[in-house]
Amino acid sequence: MAQSTRWIIRIAIVLLIAAAGYAGWQRFKPQSLPPNIVSANGRIEATEIDIATRTPGRVKDILVSEGDFVTAGQTLVEMDTEVLQAQRREAEAQWRRAMIGIDTAKTQVVQRRAERQAALAVVAQRRAELDAAEKRFQRSSELAQRGATSIETLDNDRARFEGAKAAVSAAEAQVAAADSTISAAESQVVNASAAVEAAKATTDRIQAEIDDSTLKSPRDGRVQFRVVQPGEVIVAGGRVLNVIDLSDVYMTFFLPTEVAGRIAIGAETRLVLDAAREVIIPARVTFVADVAQFTPKTVETTEERQKLMFRIKARIDPDLLRKHIRQVKTGLPGVAYLRLGAETPWPANLDGKLLQ
Repeated sequence: MAQSTRWIIRIAIVLLIAAAGYAGWQRFKPQSLPPNIVSANGRIEATEIDIATRTPGRVKDILVSEGDFVTAGQTLVEMDTEVLQAQRREAEAQWRRAMIGIDTAKTQVVQRRAERQAALAVVAQRRAELDAAEKRFQRSSELAQRGATSIETLDNDRARFEGAKAAVSAAEAQVAAADSTISAAESQVVNASAAVEAAKATTDRIQAEIDDSTLKSPRDGRVQFRVVQPGEVIVAGGRVLNVIDLSDVYMTFFLPTEVAGRIAIGAETRLVLDAAREVIIPARVTFVADVAQFTPKTVETTEERQKLMFRIKARIDPDLLRKHIRQVKTGLPGVAYLRLGAETPWPANLDGKLLQ
């Protein structure tokens, strides 16, 4: 092959490489944005939920692994409940004992009321005897004044009258004592009922602790990592799993003062992830920090004030997330594009087919 031909081939190859490089640069170079459209680098994040115990105990079993998708209400962890089960049986026994105490106390009330009725009957009898003794004494007094009866008979009738009054007083005292015993028996019923309520409350509390020993997912999400393993003993509030809520996914990014001050809550946002540049994800601003997240050491000039950076959150619609829940991954970097005015059109590269 002639020397000139080899040079021509080399030049052609160089030109092809240059053309390919220029085409790639044109494709991936940062495109200038029209007015009222701003961008910032960010990262996909999601709300994290710690699955933790309310009471201390031993982890019996963990039913999910890292990376598993879980649904709201799904059982994730089972704690050992042998001690709680024993405590519940003890509380149930106390409840049954208290129920028997109520029956016993009610029986005592019935008995005391019967005794009061008997005491009232005695009072009626003693009053009848008093009435008869009083009349006899009055007759004896009249006869004694006329000399028609002896003084001894009068004294005997007076003694019977006084004895009848004393008997009435004693019978009335028995009624009062019966009233007191009834009150005491009724208070025993109240105490026994309170004991039943206390035992029932204890049983319910222990049952609630048993129910809480089955840890369930509060929302749909994905298990991010395990903190402990089966068999380990953890304290109250100890974390077992970390779950990310895939219904609350957003991108966090930072913008300077002059831009952050113009962003409205609910502003339309487009997210483009580095891992899938062809996919445009719609989102809306849900949070703008009220204080700067990082600043220069000193803020003395207008130029320095413009360096203040504020944290922004753009949230993806939960309904859209549910459609693509298996593809949702946190931690992915990307770019957020914000439209500062609703009348501003999106540029062509961001106005394509949105993720549906």
